[in-house]
Amino acid sequence: MKTLKPTLKRSKTEKLKLQRFSVSAFQGLTARLAVAEETVRAIRSGEVDSVMVAGKEGSQVFTLDGAEHDYRLLIESMNEGALMLTVNKMILYANERFARMVKCPLEQVTGGSFRRFLSPADRATLRPLMKQSAKNGSKIQMLLHCGDGSQLPVQLSIQELDRNGSDQLTIGMVVTDLTESRRNEERLRALAHRVVQAQEAERGRVALELHDHITQLLCAILVRCQTLADQLPAREGTLKREALKLRELLGEAAVEVERISHNLRPSVLENLGLAAVLRDTGREFTERTGVVLTLASVSLAVRLPGNIELTLYRILQEALENVALHARARHVKVNLTMKDDFVQLVIHDDGVSFDPKQLSARRKKQVRLGLLAMHERAAYVGGTLNVDSAPSKGTTVTAIIPLIDRASGGGVEEAALIAFANKL
Repeated sequence: MKTLKPTLKRSKTEKLKLQRFSVSAFQGLTARLAVAEETVRAIRSGEVDSVMVAGKEGSQVFTLDGAEHDYRLLIESMNEGALMLTVNKMILYANERFARMVKCPLEQVTGGSFRRFLSPADRATLRPLMKQSAKNGSKIQMLLHCGDGSQLPVQLSIQELDRNGSDQLTIGMVVTDLTESRRNEERLRALAHRVVQAQEAERGRVALELHDHITQLLCAILVRCQTLADQLPAREGTLKREALKLRELLGEAAVEVERISHNLRPSVLENLGLAAVLRDTGREFTERTGVVLTLASVSLAVRLPGNIELTLYRILQEALENVALHARARHVKVNLTMKDDFVQLVIHDDGVSFDPKQLSARRKKQVRLGLLAMHERAAYVGGTLNVDSAPSKGTTVTAIIPLIDRASGGGVEEAALIAFANKL
């Protein structure tokens, strides 16, 4: 019996371990069964759109077709792409429209990464927006790289979806194709281009008419008035004074007509270039308004193309007109510089500045139309325009125009067209 006791003790220990293992295994199986039952319940009730299964070859996503039939029908019939993503940009769900947009089969889109459709730069741009979507929705425009190698301009509308008690963050994304919108913008820009060309042609015609006909006629009348005043006898002092006053008014009218003709189509711009017309315009502005204008201009080694010189001149005209009408400034500084392949025009005044929200309706309309004209002028030659206005700091207008295209080595007009297309 003594030799059997140790064997009997081990047997009881093993039985005790077996009982404990059975209880633990039973509890584990019960918990897994509860999870499975909850999963089945969620699938049956339509709360789950897709299931992610982990395997040796990585995670796979399976979309459930039966959940929320009406909702899915609506999403699938949309003319826009619809996506559900994890915070790591894995696509949990994609509708057929998105698959057609990126020119990939739907089965290759679902379960894959949204990063495959983005450039490295766009990936970096999208990353913070995905994180911020929990607070408020956000929108961004970028290019998607499609399956056939083409690029598609789109707008991404990003918003966090309801978690339904889950700890996993799910991102909803609506993808809008901007191809037609960009085409319409290009048509409008082309129309604006033609309008500007027609406007400049008409300005030139009117300026020529004023200079060659009206100014000469006024000068002839002025000479006749002087002759009439000289022929009047001394006893006709009143009439003589009236004739001299009429001659003076005619002289002022001739100067004003010449100024209008010059502003419509400055001959200095055509003959001497942009720097010369800036000096001439600054001098005339100071004489007319009393506002001191300081010009800091580089010496341009070559003449800029006529459309760029005219664009910068018109922007300066509009900015100075706004200063004269609204700014109540004492000093204006104009700076023309060339850096690398860009020419930059900066107009700064120390006036009262402005806030469009606080302007009267009439002035708001004038300011907006003036700013719109300057923006359109800059965009016409592929450039950009920025207006910065702040209390006690005045207003600064900055126009930046590209000169050459580094990649192709093209000329100014070609570079302007390329920059204009990129801006769209």
